[in-house]
Amino acid sequence: MFKSMLKKKKGGESEEEKSNAELAAKISKMNLTEMRSYINNRIKDFPVCDDGLSAVVRRLIEKNPKTKEYYIKADDMDSKKKKAFDLILAIAQHKRVNIVTIELIQKFVEIYKDIIDTYDKEHSEIYASRFIDAINSGLLTISKKAALENKMDILGENKTSL
Repeated sequence: MFKSMLKKKKGGESEEEKSNAELAAKISKMNLTEMRSYINNRIKDFPVCDDGLSAVVRRLIEKNPKTKEYYIKADDMDSKKKKAFDLILAIAQHKRVNIVTIELIQKFVEIYKDIIDTYDKEHSEIYASRFIDAINSGLLTISKKAALENKMDILGENKTSL
């Protein structure tokens, strides 16, 4: 029973773990445009999954081990900042979003708060409030998925008891 839950095979890593490791390696080399293509499911070899969304957000919030800097810096071009912000908004509103990804997005907003505020002031944008709305939308999606799974579990139990 527990082997099926852990998805372990006798030979070591499961296929899903190998796929996730391959996906994380691929995402670690992507630029913002390629990440956007992945999110929009335009990369045929890698279909969008929960772990992929999380890996994209992690790429943006983790410091580069070599340079010890975040992906986005205050002196980056405005177009790079805008692409990153739009990417995060798209992830938050994606149908495959999960609670881990939402937590990572919240961390993104915390890390880049100063950059977001500066960008909003300079360009009359409202990304700060758009991030809050997107996070709320993501949480609503998650709660709908949980309610549907709960309903399916209840219906499944009723069928077996009949």
